[in-house]
Amino acid sequence: MCGIFGWVLEAAKHQDRKTLISLTDLMSHRGPDGSGYRLHATSNERFQIGFGHRRLSIIDIAGGAQPMSSEDGRFTAIFNGEIYNYLELRQELVALGHCFRTNSDTEVLIEACRAWQLDAVRRFRGMFGFALWDEAEQRLILARDAFGKKPLFLAELQGGLLFGSEIEPLVQFPGVNRAFDSEALGHYLLNRYVPGPSTFFRRVKKLQPGHYAVWQSGTLETTRYFTPPFATTVPDIKSFADAVRLFEETFDEAVRIRMRSDAPFGAYLSGGIDSSSVVATMVRHSTEPVRTFSVGFREAEYSELDHARVIAGQFGTIHSELFVEPDSFMKHWSTAVLRRGAPVSEASDVPIFMLSEMASRKVKMVLTGEGADELMGGYPKHRVERWIGLYQWLMPQLLHERLIYPLARSLPYRMRRVKILALAAGERDLVNRMRVWFGGLSVGESEAMLGRLLSATPPDVFPYSSQMESSLRRTLFFDQTSWLPDNLLERGDRMMMAGSIEGRMPFMDTVLASVVARFPDEFLTGGKGGKTVLRAAMDKILPPEIVRRKKVGFRVPVGEWFKGPYRDFLQDLLMSETSSVAQMLSGPKLRRLATEHLSGRQNHERILWSLINLEIFLRTFRIAT
Repeated sequence: MCGIFGWVLEAAKHQDRKTLISLTDLMSHRGPDGSGYRLHATSNERFQIGFGHRRLSIIDIAGGAQPMSSEDGRFTAIFNGEIYNYLELRQELVALGHCFRTNSDTEVLIEACRAWQLDAVRRFRGMFGFALWDEAEQRLILARDAFGKKPLFLAELQGGLLFGSEIEPLVQFPGVNRAFDSEALGHYLLNRYVPGPSTFFRRVKKLQPGHYAVWQSGTLETTRYFTPPFATTVPDIKSFADAVRLFEETFDEAVRIRMRSDAPFGAYLSGGIDSSSVVATMVRHSTEPVRTFSVGFREAEYSELDHARVIAGQFGTIHSELFVEPDSFMKHWSTAVLRRGAPVSEASDVPIFMLSEMASRKVKMVLTGEGADELMGGYPKHRVERWIGLYQWLMPQLLHERLIYPLARSLPYRMRRVKILALAAGERDLVNRMRVWFGGLSVGESEAMLGRLLSATPPDVFPYSSQMESSLRRTLFFDQTSWLPDNLLERGDRMMMAGSIEGRMPFMDTVLASVVARFPDEFLTGGKGGKTVLRAAMDKILPPEIVRRKKVGFRVPVGEWFKGPYRDFLQDLLMSETSSVAQMLSGPKLRRLATEHLSGRQNHERILWSLINLEIFLRTFRIAT
């Protein structure tokens, strides 16, 4: 895991080594163990190529420094991430006659691209964002992993291209237009995050998951190389026992290959079935006690530490805990926004950042349970979606809008989930319903807040393009192509790397995804709580109270803090004369949201969190709107 930054610039706009170093080093938190920089020109001297790298040393600590060039000088690479099957690929390449000077996965990447060209990315079982200069073809290859676990941002300039693992170096580049993207604001209100390829900076875009881009002679072309298997696979596993066996075998391998490391590692443990499954499997493959790390709160209803202790005790882990207090949360909040390069869409991002700082003092890498719900159907919406069509057939739209939804809105503060369910059940447009599940504003509410009409088209229609009849598979496809890469996986990368630690996610394994896609819907959501195959696989390994436990989710008590220690902070950011958000949005509607929440009449925790983070983002990056 590292941080990369670079450029391709017309010679007349070339930059010096000092600029390359200073911008790359803005990501020193991503790579505190070393750095490397390289400037050179294309063969016709028309363009300057700049490569910068910050390294967190995990594989081949002595020999894996970057930028790394092939022995013949044809290829030079900077690489963020890990290729977990690099040992197997290395064996294939040696059999083909390739020679290696190091034991690093970076050199395997280089030689794989030599052997299989652009098709090499389809063979990589891992997480990555990399840049590879091919001197023979005079082209730059940029690629991002299948599910988007690792980021890669691009900024096309007049006469050049910038790229990097984080947004900050790109917007700090001399002369870059830092204009705010007002269209992204509308999408943010609807989704609570900005869907790719957009960002809040008009000039900066995300290279989408499962894509590579090739720059050559001043032209950039982008190609999709991966589509989640749920969109292309017809379920063919008939036996539940066979499904459980296939899952056990593939998940075991996914965990095992993610334990390849030349540096100390551990796991994040929440006490839920996802992270507990990872820890139980790690113990099977480890000759030493596994280190585990958990985060919690003094507010007992928000903390899962007791459950984490049960798993840590059962498997004999070396367990560490962090309690998050409002003051320490506040101290890390603006830094989390800076590292994310965007508003922090989930309050849980900040405790993950804090836990990563603590864990990085003992290990350099952790395995996590991220992605299990989006792969195996673990959210309530995955079980509800199948019934929404029937509800809408039976319930006239006008009756829902005039009776059911107003009744749901009048429910007390504590029944936020019921309100979201009522809104989702009445939403007949698939695009809007996918948004509703995450608690953003409706289209009408967003337009009223902005005082203008919104574009009906999302920045990328691909997450909504599935033609599958199964409502579960359509929802999982959306989760895997939008919610994960643009929200949860961003947290997994940016917040962990802000604390200088690498996160590996076995549930986001492409081979495992191909296996799970073969299961019929009832094997995923047929049982109580969803993730039926996972629960069956862990039934004899984990304690019953963990296997059968209702999903809680990683919640932070910010709704309570807004009414307590953060009350003045909320009012300053959203209702003061210095608030940019108050100038961009409807002042009366902002005040109504805040007043209803602070008085306890309604629970607006999610949208208030989103708006406060938008204000912090605008102040952190000093963006004029």
